[in-house]
Amino acid sequence: MAQACLDCGLCQEQCLFLRRQGSPGQIARGLDPQDPRQLSQAYLCSLCGLCGAVCPQGLDPAAMFLDLRRQAVAQGTAGLPEHQGLLAYERRGNSPRYTWYALPAGCRAVFFPGCNLPGSRPQQTWRLFELLRGQDPSLGLVLDCCNKPSHDLGRQEFFLAMFGEMHDWLLAQGVREVLVACPNCHRVFETHGQGLTVRTVYQALAEAGLPAIGQAPATVTVHDPCVARQAPALQQAARHWAAQAGLAVEEMSHHGAQALCCGEGGGVGFVDPELAQAWARHRGQEAEGRRVLTYCAGCAGHLGRLMPVTHLTDLLLDTQAALAGRAPASKAPFTYLNRLRLKKRAQDQVPAAITRQRTFNPQPPPQGGLLKLALTLLALAGLVAAVRLSGAAAYLEPERLRGLIAGHGVLAPAIYMLIYTLAPALFLPGLPITLAGGVLFGPLWGVVYTIIGSTAGACLAFLVARHGARGGIERRLTGPRWRQLDAQVERHGWKVVLFARLMPLLPFNLLNYALGLTKIRFSHYALATFWGMLPACIAFVVFSSSLLDLLLGRVSPGLVLGLLLVLAVMLVPMLYRRRRAKRALASPKT
Repeated sequence: MAQACLDCGLCQEQCLFLRRQGSPGQIARGLDPQDPRQLSQAYLCSLCGLCGAVCPQGLDPAAMFLDLRRQAVAQGTAGLPEHQGLLAYERRGNSPRYTWYALPAGCRAVFFPGCNLPGSRPQQTWRLFELLRGQDPSLGLVLDCCNKPSHDLGRQEFFLAMFGEMHDWLLAQGVREVLVACPNCHRVFETHGQGLTVRTVYQALAEAGLPAIGQAPATVTVHDPCVARQAPALQQAARHWAAQAGLAVEEMSHHGAQALCCGEGGGVGFVDPELAQAWARHRGQEAEGRRVLTYCAGCAGHLGRLMPVTHLTDLLLDTQAALAGRAPASKAPFTYLNRLRLKKRAQDQVPAAITRQRTFNPQPPPQGGLLKLALTLLALAGLVAAVRLSGAAAYLEPERLRGLIAGHGVLAPAIYMLIYTLAPALFLPGLPITLAGGVLFGPLWGVVYTIIGSTAGACLAFLVARHGARGGIERRLTGPRWRQLDAQVERHGWKVVLFARLMPLLPFNLLNYALGLTKIRFSHYALATFWGMLPACIAFVVFSSSLLDLLLGRVSPGLVLGLLLVLAVMLVPMLYRRRRAKRALASPKT
């Protein structure tokens, strides 16, 4: 890549990521494979392949960035915390709780709907299965995950083990064809499913002439998922069904072999939400207000925040509702419940000769999470009962307890603030200490002592990073988000610190150290930290100051107020992101 790339700029004209980072040749020539910070930039590439589609040399930069991800995994530097949610989603999809294989007698083909469609559209998924089963009564159903997330994150060994086990099991049962509803699943089975024929359900239904869909003359434009760039049969199937519905398709400038990523490809949205939104805005500008038809549930969910989107499944099953935006589509956390309900329905209604739940996992996750939660809740219930029955409640009256604390003079608050000052530097969680402040000192002095201690702790960690342990901290902060934070602080200074405190989107303790590596003035950091943390401090201290009442079986007005404040503090970041997404399409930035 370093020598073959012409640095012609064609791919940079198309790719928002390469516009920021430089041409693939420039990146390759300046790359140090041993530097985790350089390897981590590969996680800003959506792996969509548009760069390769326009390259006059026929190069494939996306393959280079995927290889960099695999190198980061091999070196043990790829465990970005931003990806934990995506990997947890994949683990659930592979777990015995969510998986179900049902193969009737003589089964040669299975329907593999993937993860997203059963969660967001369980009824539609089942109706697709019934249509297919009407043509092939021996059709099986497989509810599982194809492990595309691990593949794209560079976890190649894990991906090959998981997919390989499923692939070998299906072949051993006599299965020879897989019908998929997800273009990502199609790509995985097509690339790695040797011995298995793969088609989409939309191709299979078109060949069978099913279903007879309603007519709704209108104009749409088609968003081809980037993963289907090299699958013209998938692209044509979508346009076939659009024509069957009487729709006129007006193509966007990027479609087919030059399809544009929706923004969620390669897990980019987890490490750089702004970049993912920029891709979506770009797509929205090309759509020019027309309804978008797509055959990827992930794309439909991401783009649907900014523009009218119809999933192809909805078009097939209820044309009028789909084009009016009334087709039912669930969002998390209801998607998980939907998948469990679909599994139960399959268990009850698919007459299978062979069944199984997936138990294989080459890297078993830690066990006992639900058991620990149940034991914790049981212990709390037991504690409340013991307090009420033993007569110890009298010693937990808030006024009496705080009177005992006050009897120690300045020593008690001084020790409390010292503990809070040291906690962030030692990477200890601050929330339990905050809650203790409300319990021990009440809502007023609890806020005073807590905000002083937490600010002092944040400042101590900042100074340690700046003057004491810079090298060690830099080795921990290798993700793209931290480099973006540095750039934003350099441009906007204390405003970024204030925003990061008000919208806690990054780990608190690491954020203290990360800001110590920037060029912001200490005084600006300290003041922005104080004012940025104050709202959450007030909310949690007011809430915790009434916890003793709850332990004594009383629900006080202070507890209700505290709960409302905590809820507001937790909802503000989510509402902010949602509002920003709705306004993003109107932004001129690309």
